[in-house]
Amino acid sequence: MKPASGDGGLVSERVRQHMVARLRAAGIRDVRVLAAMAAVPRHLFVEPALASRAYEDTALPIGYGQTISQPWVVARSVELALAGRPDARALKVLEVGTGCGYAAAVMAHVFGSVYSLERLRALHERARANLRPLRLTNLQLVFGDGTRGLPEAGPFDAIVAAAAAPDLPQAWLAQLAPGGCIVAPLGDEVQRLSVATRDEQGRVRRRQLERVHFVPLRSGVQ
Repeated sequence: MKPASGDGGLVSERVRQHMVARLRAAGIRDVRVLAAMAAVPRHLFVEPALASRAYEDTALPIGYGQTISQPWVVARSVELALAGRPDARALKVLEVGTGCGYAAAVMAHVFGSVYSLERLRALHERARANLRPLRLTNLQLVFGDGTRGLPEAGPFDAIVAAAAAPDLPQAWLAQLAPGGCIVAPLGDEVQRLSVATRDEQGRVRRRQLERVHFVPLRSGVQ
């Protein structure tokens, strides 16, 4: 991909490949995730004033008290959702918290079908505008209350949350398919990226991983 004129080379594939190399060095191993991170132009999802920082491994503000997650967190969450499942294109995934649409785009490059929920109308519309040029036909954006999930489209093979709750909403657990997993930050003052898996008998097992920092999960729509 050639850089657009006057953008300092931000859209070049080389810049994204440098980001991917850092992710690999930080422990991201799944080649499907790394390829998706290399494919999605993160600079299209950040404010123009912050475009020079688009490929730093940091969260950036997107307005309305929300952020675009740091690349490592996006890659780690998707990798955890993929764990042990070779046929990613057969999986249906729900993202809770579309934000600007970046993580949804990454997931659409990995999974067969992606639904993404956003409770803030302004961000839902912004994500739609950001994603339109990418023409991701397997991605559906939905305006709605993420704490309720999306029962009409479930069950889901994975649910990935971009906001932290004290505990997993029962609606998410109810919409999780056997063999599926939920990847979500859990906690109040101290948050940890957590994984809940449902086995074929319906039993749910949980584990806590790295400390993270996400905006809190809110109910309702605005």
